[in-house]
Amino acid sequence: MQMIYNLKRKKILRFLILLVVTLLLFSALPGAFKVKAREKDETIVLKISNWEEYIDKGDLGEEPTDIGLGIISSKNGLISDFEDWYYETYGKQVVVEYSTFGTNEDLYSQLILGDTFDLVCPSEYMIMKLINENMLQPLSADFFDKSSEYNYYAKGVSPYIKEVFNSHEINGEKWGAYAAGYMWGSIGIVYNPKKVNEEDASTWSILTNPKYARQVTIKDSARESYFPTLAILNKELLLSDAFKNTADYRSKLYALMNDTNPETIRRAEDLLQKIRKNAYSFETDSGKSDMVTGKVVANFQWSGDAVYSMDQAEEDGLYLNYSVPNECSNSWFDGWVMLKSGIDGNVEKQLAAQAFINFISRPDNAIRNMNYIGYTSAIAGGDSDLIFDYVNYCYGAESGETDTIEYPLGYFFNGDNDDEKYTLIALKSQAKRQLFAQYPTKDVIDRSSVMGYFSEEANEQLNQMWVNVRCFNFDQVTKETWVKVVVVCLGIALVITLFANRQSIFRKPKKKGYFREE
Repeated sequence: MQMIYNLKRKKILRFLILLVVTLLLFSALPGAFKVKAREKDETIVLKISNWEEYIDKGDLGEEPTDIGLGIISSKNGLISDFEDWYYETYGKQVVVEYSTFGTNEDLYSQLILGDTFDLVCPSEYMIMKLINENMLQPLSADFFDKSSEYNYYAKGVSPYIKEVFNSHEINGEKWGAYAAGYMWGSIGIVYNPKKVNEEDASTWSILTNPKYARQVTIKDSARESYFPTLAILNKELLLSDAFKNTADYRSKLYALMNDTNPETIRRAEDLLQKIRKNAYSFETDSGKSDMVTGKVVANFQWSGDAVYSMDQAEEDGLYLNYSVPNECSNSWFDGWVMLKSGIDGNVEKQLAAQAFINFISRPDNAIRNMNYIGYTSAIAGGDSDLIFDYVNYCYGAESGETDTIEYPLGYFFNGDNDDEKYTLIALKSQAKRQLFAQYPTKDVIDRSSVMGYFSEEANEQLNQMWVNVRCFNFDQVTKETWVKVVVVCLGIALVITLFANRQSIFRKPKKKGYFREE
């Protein structure tokens, strides 16, 4: 009996000990959960949306890539590097949820349908639209403080880009109060100099030139294709000295190249119908490969994609050129903006979003992006000459090379185009190739205009014009084609009739009395 009593006492003792330990554990768990919850709450989630293939993703190879000048592109890419840098710099964890869009209109549709982002990178006319609709969060005053060590954008943005962003307004609001420049460039013509002469490539009229029928391409975008169409319609005026020498040339050029008068849109539609007949295709991305493979001899292109085409063709021993037509060009800009719907008054999130802009504006990171995507950064570097050194590294003439030119870039790097410090010595051929595409000369800048913000009514008219142009036009079908269509239709009708008759002949009739009457 004593033994049984002792066993019971031991079991009770063990149970009590286990109960105490369990209670202690449960009393400690809520605190642990609170710590984890607090840690999770302190993690800043930053939702960013950008153009496709428009940032260094670090997938150029199995190992980090040496770009040159001691700059290394990490294996993980800039987004992952930013997360690490932000924690090391500010002691707070940030997680970037990164997504992409295909066009400005795609991005806007996502926003209208309720998608929420903190930071996005639209083009200039979409930035104006978002400002007009009060959808953007202004950049903070601290973002522009050049005394801050980590404000790489304010200290390094090109004087030219800064002037553009601060001189353009929508409803009295400057772009620069809301947007930070990311990439920029011109539009022009990539052409094969063995097939197209320089004079023909120096005008937008090449798109209607019958000499190059079915050998030129134009963009499959109403906004992008409307611009060169207006240039062709106003060619005589744009090239006249009277217009170019007028005191308010820039403002008149802007008004002319953003004219949405219904009569202008009607004339543009008629001209686009002619371009459609002459062009090989309306395209958004295939023009690059079509130039390389020789399917077309001239391609209306953005400057960054022009660089890609020239690089790829050069690998196959084909040397393409880039021309900015004499009439005018579009200076386009993509910039980072914060959305009110995403930031939603969250100071920590806004600081993280602005820190991301600053991080990718650091000169070495701006170079990583240029190397990866082929476009030109809005960053000049400020006190750092790293970006100019990179341009020289890519396009500067080697010692002892002849047939060189002086290529001034002061307008971009410090605002003084006569500054010899920023005058590149390059091969003469680069005045028509990659260097010219990435950093156009000052005279190109002077005859360039931005695409403005169009009213809803104007956009509706423009979209309808584009539907009319892009949809199948029966008036373009030849008589021979109509005859073939009629013959085919009659043939199909005959086959259907014969088949129906055959089925009628061989169909078995129902037997009477199949259902027995009761």
